[in-house]
Parts: sequence; structure tokens; C-alpha cells
Amino acid sequence: MTFDLFVLPFFFGLIFLTVVLVQKYSRWIAMMDSSDRVKAGMALFSVNLLKSIKEVVLESLLHRKMFKRNPLLGYMHMSFALGWLLLIILGNLESRVYSGGHINPPYYPIFLKFFIHDKRVLPFELFTLPGFFRFIMDFILLFVLSGLVLALFKRTRSKWFGLKKTTQHNSFDKWAITSLWLIFPMRLLAESFTAGLYQGGGFLTNTLGSIFDAILPLQYLAYPAWWAYSTMLGIFFVTLPWSRFMHIPTEIVLIFLRNAGIEQGKYPGSFSEIELSSCPRCGVCIDVCQMNEVDKTSSTAVYLIRSLRDQQPDKQLNANCMMCGRCLQACPVGIDTLGLRVGARSVDNKSIAMDFSYLKKQPFVGEETGIVYFAGCMGHLTPGVKRAIVQIFNHAKIDFTFLDEDGSICCGRPLKLAGLREAASKLVSENTRMIKNTGAQLLVTSCPICLKTFNNDYQLEGMKVMHHSVYIDKLVTEGKLALRPEELKAVYHDPCELGRGSGIYEQPRNVLKQIAEVADVAEEQENSLCCGGSIGELAMDFTQRNIIRDNALKILCESKPDLLVTACPLCKKTYDSANCIKVKDIAEVVAANLVSVKHQPKTTEMVEQG
Repeated sequence: MTFDLFVLPFFFGLIFLTVVLVQKYSRWIAMMDSSDRVKAGMALFSVNLLKSIKEVVLESLLHRKMFKRNPLLGYMHMSFALGWLLLIILGNLESRVYSGGHINPPYYPIFLKFFIHDKRVLPFELFTLPGFFRFIMDFILLFVLSGLVLALFKRTRSKWFGLKKTTQHNSFDKWAITSLWLIFPMRLLAESFTAGLYQGGGFLTNTLGSIFDAILPLQYLAYPAWWAYSTMLGIFFVTLPWSRFMHIPTEIVLIFLRNAGIEQGKYPGSFSEIELSSCPRCGVCIDVCQMNEVDKTSSTAVYLIRSLRDQQPDKQLNANCMMCGRCLQACPVGIDTLGLRVGARSVDNKSIAMDFSYLKKQPFVGEETGIVYFAGCMGHLTPGVKRAIVQIFNHAKIDFTFLDEDGSICCGRPLKLAGLREAASKLVSENTRMIKNTGAQLLVTSCPICLKTFNNDYQLEGMKVMHHSVYIDKLVTEGKLALRPEELKAVYHDPCELGRGSGIYEQPRNVLKQIAEVADVAEEQENSLCCGGSIGELAMDFTQRNIIRDNALKILCESKPDLLVTACPLCKKTYDSANCIKVKDIAEVVAANLVSVKHQPKTTEMVEQG
């Protein structure tokens, strides 16, 4: 016998899911730019395919990033993903053993123990092929069930898993997660009841079957248990496309497209939709979001993604974000949460135009030099920073052009973060002309926001862009600057756009260590806290910003430092407003401790070397 009516819920659910997925993926492919389709096609026959397979194994199956965050959390996710896949693969192999190698209907391996009733496996029979399969299938089922137990505990004991909060489910999520959690217990009961009736099964199902046979009328319970198992599978398949579990098939597609070099476009498109469907709503991004500190948990990335995926955008939810990138850093799937938010804002504001004709009145073209310095908006709002940079350049005898010396010129990032992409593009075009007119090969900026914008949004062919902390470190390393050490303890704050946004962590610390003792901070480098002064936040009031600022300062000042050093004019201005610790930009600290290169004090290492 290879068919029974109870397989129909599973069978119809699988057909329904297949049709929906084919329809969704076909639409996404059709929406892609032709250039992206070419990239995807070429990736199928390149090393990128191997990279994608490796990433799928490490992240989608083994959940490496989850393990790094918390071993229990990683094990829970791995047991479901890897365990279910192994049940499917080995179940198909096992069904081939019993059918003589024939290809079977898709339901046959899933419900094999209903159709095949082997006797209990004796110890010596474990070394036979049927005996091995019965043992290993029971073992994998136990592996999956152990993850299910952890998932149940996670709902009430989330702190055990390194999480303070868990996501709130919508109706589809509730149906999908309930059916998923019942699939494997139903399978265990169905196989155990059948094993009890026929004295078969593996070490787990046979043992439970014997117990159940002694206390329950299995002849009346076994068949309904198979119906329940099939029904749970069918419900899960039908609800999957509109639930958090859509990430299971779509995350694989996202990984492949990302490795093919495809990324978010100017406005939301197929890649954005794939990212939205790849979110597992695991809740990891909730805990790291500082919006929790001002009771704005509902604006965290997971809820923004859900609102966009459900086509129910919320302007207030979208506006409440500091765009600091902590959620992006924590996301185990690597979803560009910031890009999705900017894209959603752009839909609202793309028709607004702005006039930048006033820029033509600015004296932008100076003498041709190798270096051009750009202070930016925040550089002008913190004049001590730009004065320090000029002092450092002059001390090192650096010939440079100060592009915006006579007035602030915005890089365009605030416009982009507000969703005004067209206006930002026009400003970028005007600025590009001015920067290229200098004839420089190196652009140095004091603002990490400007740095990221110049690197990501400008076409400055032949010109290198560098943050002033990196350039200062270069000058010190080359022996063009010498610094006087002081007896003080400092902490360094990694600005969001300089650290997470641009990957610059060590150079500012290298410079600061020449001057002061640098204490460690609990939340630093990629985990650094936002200062609260973000230009990306469009709705928060100053009271709320100050709460975020003060909470960050508590972490930064735990070691009771003499000085708080940062490398962002906006961060300096924000922290300085608290009036609780002396705050300096790395450039200001360097400018205050410059000494002549010829009379550089000998360090301990120099003395030891002779």
C-alpha cells in the first residue's frame, strides 16, 4: 500500500505552497533590472555559487551567527533547520531502500512508517541498512524535538537565550508557529502508536510505543494521529508564505543574489521584497535597538519589516529610527535594515524637489593640491574640530585646499535619510563637480557621515576618501607627526558611521594610545552605542534624545575616565551637551599634544632599542 486519504492535507498544502512560491519568485525575477538578471545568471556558473552554498550551510542550517550570540539560541534554530532537512533527505533514502530504489510520491517518505511495519530492531540488526535507518531517523527526530523544547522555554525564559524581548506575532505567525510546533510531536505520536501496534520502530518510537500499548487503545489512536500529523504539515505549508517562516526558502535566494553582486536599488524593488521575506523575525534586532530606552520598541527593524511586507507602512514607525546600524550588525541574515527604511521613506518623498543654485555662488575652486579638506555641516557647527585639523595640516606642512572654508556645504546624507533621494542626488552632482575642480587625489573629511556618503554615493574616480582619524594615523606612522603623551585615562567612542558604517576602529585608537591610556568600554567597536544625536531620526524630541545620550554616557564612563574622545563632530556636540565629562574629538586631542618631529620625546621602546 502506498496511498491513504490522510496524506491529502499534506499533499494539497505542498502543492499550494509550491504554486505560491513559483508565483512570487517569478514576479521578483520579472521585476529585476536586466543587468541584475544577467548577474544572477552568471553567478550560477561561477565561484559565487560555491560561496552561496557555503553560506547557506553555515548560516541557514548551522546558524553560526546565532551560535556566536548565544549557544542555546543557535542550537534551537539549528535543530529545526538542520534536523528537518536531514529527516527529509534520509527519509527519501530510507524509502528507496524499501521500494527497491524507485522514485516515490512526495508524501511516501514523510509517512513511511504508516506504510511499512518493520519489527523491532535487535542490537545486531543496527548494522543492517533498515536497522540503521530506523535508529538514525529516531535520533534526528529526537534532535528536532529537543529544539522544540527550547523554543517553548524561549517564549517565557528569553533571557536564557541572550534575549530580553521576543517578537509579537500576527495571526499568520500564530497559525504557522502553532502548526510547526505540533508537526514533530504528532509525528512522534503517530510513529510511536504504529510501532506499539506492530512491535516495530527504532529506539525512541519502539520504547514509547510499548509504553503507550500498555495504557492506551492504540488501534483507535494510531490512524487519527497520522491525520493530525498530515494536517499540521498542510496548515504550515498554507500559512508559510504570509508568516515569518517565509524566510526558510527565501533566505537561500537572498544569499545567492547577494553573492552575485545584486543589492538594493534606488527605490524599493524585487531585491527589497526578497529581503523583507527573508526576515525570520527572530527578535535579535529588538534587544540591540536603543529606541527601547524611550519606549519605542514598536519602531525597531523587525516591526518595520513586517509592516512593509504586509503592505501596511507606518510613517511614524519609519521615522523613529536613529539609523545607527546596530540592528544591521546584529541581524543573523544580514538584511540591510537601514536601506529598507530609507527606501520606505523615499516612496513618501520622492516627488519633492529642491533648488541648489546658491552653490554656484560659492568660491569652490582653489589652487590645485594633492589634498582637499571637507569640514561639512557638523564640522562648522563644532569649530574646534576644523581648527584642530587646520593646525595639524600646517604643523605637518601639508599643502591642502579647504573646500568649504567659507561656509557649510552639505554632503547630501541628511536629505537621503529623510527620503529626499532626488534632491540628494542633485546635491551630490553639484558637490562632485566642485570636488573634482580642486584637482586633488585625496579627500579628507572630519565627519563620518560625509565619509560614508562620499564613498557610497559619489563617483570620485581617481580620488581616495579618508576620515581625518585615518589620515592622522597615517601621518604619525610615516613620522610626519609626533605626539606628547599625557598621564590621563581616556575612553574612545566609536561613531556609528565611522565604525559600523565604514569599518574604521583601530586607527583612532592607535593615535589616542600615543597620548593617553585607553580604557576598554563594555559596548564598543561594532557594538558601540549611538550618541542619540543622529540626523537619521525624524520624530524624536530632545528629552528622548537626552535619555539615549545619558544611557550611552553611563556605559562610556563606567571606568571613570578623565576624557571622552570620539571622532565625529556630531557625537562630540551631543556628548558635550551633557556637561558631565570633558569631551574631545581625536583631532583636538592630537592638536593639543603636537611636538616637533625633530624633538620627539623618546618612548620606553625607543630607549630599550638603544
